[in-house]
Amino acid sequence: MQLNQLLKQIEFIKEIDKLKYIQRKTKLFNSDRNENDAEHSWHLAMMVLILAEHSNAPIDILKVLKMVLIHDIVEIDAGDTFLYDTTKNHVNTEEELIAAHRIFGILPENQAQEFISIWQEFEEGKSNEAKFAKTMDRLEPILQNISNKGGTWAEFNVSYDTVIEKTKGMVKGSTTIWEYTENQLHEAVDKGILK
Repeated sequence: MQLNQLLKQIEFIKEIDKLKYIQRKTKLFNSDRNENDAEHSWHLAMMVLILAEHSNAPIDILKVLKMVLIHDIVEIDAGDTFLYDTTKNHVNTEEELIAAHRIFGILPENQAQEFISIWQEFEEGKSNEAKFAKTMDRLEPILQNISNKGGTWAEFNVSYDTVIEKTKGMVKGSTTIWEYTENQLHEAVDKGILK
C-alpha cells in the first residue's frame, strides 16, 4: 500500500516537470526571455511569503502557497491563456477541469481530491486565501511589464483601461497592494509605457 502510494506520488512529480515547458507571454524582469509556468509559480510562492501581512483578512499561508504552486498545473494540458487574450476568456474552462482531474488524478486519492479542491477554490476566488492568491497572480506580471517598459502591454497593444478592468479584483485580496498597483499603473501611463 505505502509503496503504491509512493509510486503514484513519484509519477505525479515527474508529470509536473512539464510545467517548466509551458511558456507565458510575460517576460522575466528586465529581460526579453519569456517566463515559464514553473518560474511563475515559484515567484508567486515567494511573494506570498513576503507580502502576506498585506492581506485584507487573516489567511492560512500554507493554503495560499498550495494555491499558487498548483494553480497553473492544469496548463500542462490546457495551455496558458494570456490574461489580455481577446479570443479566449481567462476563466476556468471545461478543458482546465478535465486537465485538473487527469493530472491531479495521478496522485493517491486523498491527495488528488485535496489538490482538485484547492485548485477549484482558487478558480472560484471567494475565500480569503483565493482572493489573496489571485492578487499575487495579477501583481507579478504587472511588475514584470513595468520593468520591461511595457512588455506584453506594448507588444499586444493593451490599454490602461483593459489592464485596470482585468486586474481591479486585486483589491479583494489586498487594498494596500491594489493602491500600490494603481499608483504604478498611473506612473506607467505618465512614462508612456502603458497607453
